[in-house]
Amino acid sequence: MRTLIFVAWVLFYVSFLLAMRRMWAGKYVRSPFARNLFLNMVTESEITGHETQKWYHCSPDMLGERVRSLFVQSHLDADTEAFLSRSVEKSTWLFTQLYHSMFSTIFSPVMSRTSINGFLGRGSMFVFSKEQFQRLLQISPEWKGERMLDLGAGDGGVTEVMGAYFNEVYATEVSAPMKWHLQRKQYSLLGIDEWHRTGFQYDLISCLNLLDRCDEPFKLLSEIKKSLVPGTGRLILAAVLPFQPYVETDVAHDTSSGGSWVRPKEYIKIKGKTWEEQVTHLTTEVFQKIGFDVEAITRLPYLCEGDMYKEYYVLDDAVFVLKPQD
Repeated sequence: MRTLIFVAWVLFYVSFLLAMRRMWAGKYVRSPFARNLFLNMVTESEITGHETQKWYHCSPDMLGERVRSLFVQSHLDADTEAFLSRSVEKSTWLFTQLYHSMFSTIFSPVMSRTSINGFLGRGSMFVFSKEQFQRLLQISPEWKGERMLDLGAGDGGVTEVMGAYFNEVYATEVSAPMKWHLQRKQYSLLGIDEWHRTGFQYDLISCLNLLDRCDEPFKLLSEIKKSLVPGTGRLILAAVLPFQPYVETDVAHDTSSGGSWVRPKEYIKIKGKTWEEQVTHLTTEVFQKIGFDVEAITRLPYLCEGDMYKEYYVLDDAVFVLKPQD
């Protein structure tokens, strides 16, 4: 009897997901609210050149005077298009997506979303291509540094882009499944309380989309500054805008519900309504006051692999190259 009930539940669940997929295809979206929501869920197949231009658009006149000359214009390139194509292809793997959806539903009460993605091997991120990375740091394809550190490296997808330019690659990560991916790629893992106490310094530290998910962002920036090689060390930092900080607690810290979202201990309040205004405030009121000068800024899409409902997800990133002040 229990087996029959379980099989019936699985069949019902699969039918429900398929019905939802058909509904979001637009044909069955009837209410004005749902139709409006659907129209705003842009998929790759519907994206035009004009849409992708918005991902990179900046109005330099709206940037502060000290920030304007630092902006580097980026564009959709071959590496970004390749990531989008892979994401679109994966979203069509129906049975894989059904399995992912079912697994997430079952384990979300006891695992964080990050750990679930790590276990399933899905949800890879894309921040910048090799060409965009080279332009921001003003390095050649043959350039080689000694040591880099990627904070909150996830599955290591973005680490690979940067790691090709360094002899030693270190990474930190909280999620156990994500740590497994990093070890499989042979990156040197450091503890989240260990990386700034190793006795050596880094030529580059990356802090990508971590500042708004960090409990103590001011302390983090201060420790990064001390851990960079004097004179030549750089920090590459990406922040999702509009800036909305909160911290995800994993099972190890929140046994009541398998993870939750809480306000960070140190709260960075960013002023401004537009991307340009928030970038200016971050530059002059956060980074410079804590001891960093901005060398370059660009606007990039923060891309994530999608699921059975959407081919990929897009957030708005500001990417900074920072150097410690003398």
